[in-house]
Amino acid sequence: MKSLLLNPPSFEKFDGGAGSRYQATREITSFWYPVWLAYPVGLIKESRLLDAPAHDITSEETVKIAGDYDFVVIFTSTPGFKSDVRLAEMLKDAKADIKIAFVGPHVSVQPEESLRASAAIDFVARKEFDYSVSEFAWGKKIEEIDGISFRKNGRTVHNPDRPLIEDLDSLPFVVEIFKRDLDFTRYNIPYLLHPYVSFYTSRGCPALCTFCLWPQTMSGHRLRTRSKENVVAEVKRALELFPEVREIFFDDDTFTWNKSRVLELCDELKSLKFTWSCNARVTTDYETLKAMKEAGCRLLVVGFESGDPAILKNIRKGATIEQGLALVKNCKRLGITVHGDFQIGHPGETRQSIERTIRFAMELDPQTMQVSMSHPYPGTEFFNYLEKNGYFITVEMTDELGHQLPNFQYPGLTRKEIVQAVEDFYARYYFRPRIVFRIVRRALFDGRERRRLYKEAKEFFQLRAKRKKFVNLQPGG
Repeated sequence: MKSLLLNPPSFEKFDGGAGSRYQATREITSFWYPVWLAYPVGLIKESRLLDAPAHDITSEETVKIAGDYDFVVIFTSTPGFKSDVRLAEMLKDAKADIKIAFVGPHVSVQPEESLRASAAIDFVARKEFDYSVSEFAWGKKIEEIDGISFRKNGRTVHNPDRPLIEDLDSLPFVVEIFKRDLDFTRYNIPYLLHPYVSFYTSRGCPALCTFCLWPQTMSGHRLRTRSKENVVAEVKRALELFPEVREIFFDDDTFTWNKSRVLELCDELKSLKFTWSCNARVTTDYETLKAMKEAGCRLLVVGFESGDPAILKNIRKGATIEQGLALVKNCKRLGITVHGDFQIGHPGETRQSIERTIRFAMELDPQTMQVSMSHPYPGTEFFNYLEKNGYFITVEMTDELGHQLPNFQYPGLTRKEIVQAVEDFYARYYFRPRIVFRIVRRALFDGRERRRLYKEAKEFFQLRAKRKKFVNLQPGG
């Protein structure tokens, strides 16, 4: 079947295909590549990858494009699900015989509820959907496809779970799909060099963080890795296809868990002489960091999350304050830049724990940082905790434009205070004189960075004004 793999236009500038952090509209326009969708595109002969938000494609334009296809796969999310259902209904209205599948974390954990939402959804593919949707496009009967949920004779049928993919080397190179179907200049992450390209070198994460969406809903906790030869081959292909790219980002945890593999991989990457960045945990030791730096690593994205030991224990982070400080000290010694991720709103959060986190961030002093409101996605331990304790106050996770808003509050910590804390965190961190000087210095000596920083600052202050308005409208707190 002629197939369209779609990251839908749920909200303007909404990064529904986000892999590293939350699916949301960011403080600053940010788009991760829709890597999950790219794999089945590579497996289905007559197919196209359409990333609507990154390419400013409207719902109406999407419907028109989809008219040339027999099968549409929509990667949905909890914040964007209602909007994505409306789009599916528009697609069916325009072409009654088109087949529509929903994929992603939301439908993986709520397949029956998702199918009940609209008759426009023909089936959902649970968890790793690469081969589930591909087999349907190849013509296999829906009753015979593992990992599929669908309606039959008025009831919901859940086919057996599909085993996780063990041989990741058998999957196609996503960079070839990116080159063919996407405009790589549209993808921008503030802390990465622009333009950049990214892909995965593994799936699954052994960490047990209670809030993390992906291992709890899609890829599991067992780490599966690509061979170093396969990773190197895709890096070479990316460098061939995208000579203008300034950086490759490895958007997974492969550089965290298996030290011997990391050292071997770095030895292979070193000879390619290119710049790259990746995710990392605070447990990464000096020897590993040194090997990464020598192989071309420029930046690490590190989830510090909180500066309160009790909060770290509550979320089962498997990390300590001391480890975080040691990692940043080693990175600064080696000349590796750190982007720190923090969250406000974890179980046990108080005004005092928020203050400890802000002070911790300033002591770490990463080059850049991001503060998120903790988001409780269905299927996570965090969601179950809030539901069990009756802390939810609304179902909506975002505002009308897809920006994060807390849908819960704690005794002693209101929704208003969570939003205000995020704004205070940003202000206290970035409005320090030497941080302002650091940013201005970048702008003075790099015209490209100057233009980007101006755009980012404008978007950031617009959202701050919007959140301030939200806070002022909230009662109490």
